[in-house]
Amino acid sequence: MGGARRRPEAGDGERLDGAPPPSPLPSPRNVTVAPPTPATARPWRVYLIECVDGSIYTGIAVDVAARYAAHACGKGARYTRSHPPARLLGSVEFPDRSSALKAEYRIKQLTAAEKRSLAASLIGAEGAPSP
Repeated sequence: MGGARRRPEAGDGERLDGAPPPSPLPSPRNVTVAPPTPATARPWRVYLIECVDGSIYTGIAVDVAARYAAHACGKGARYTRSHPPARLLGSVEFPDRSSALKAEYRIKQLTAAEKRSLAASLIGAEGAPSP
C-alpha cells in the first residue's frame, strides 16, 4: 500500500544520522546578555503616598510622577483604586530594583506614625518631595 520510505540524501535538509537540522538561531544557553551599565541603568525609587482617608501607600517605580498619575486616575495598584491618593509624601532613590524592593518591604513593616516621620525626614532632607 504505502510506498517505501526513501533514504535521505545529503542536501535534502535532513541529516543522514536522523538528527534534526541545526537551528539557525543560537541556543539560549549560548546567548549572553550584558548587565546594564551605569550609564543606561535607571535608578528605582521607593515612594510614599498619603491617601484621602489618611492611610499611607508605599510602592516602587522608576518614574514616580508617571506612577502617581496612574494611581490618581485609578490605573495604579488595587489599593489606591479604593483609597485614592491625596498627595505624594516623598521618595527615596536606590541603584537597582532589588534594593528598592527590600527597602519597600522594610517601610511597609513600619507603623503609620513611623512612615509619616520617615516622609517628614525626606521632605526636610530634600526640601520637597521628589516625584
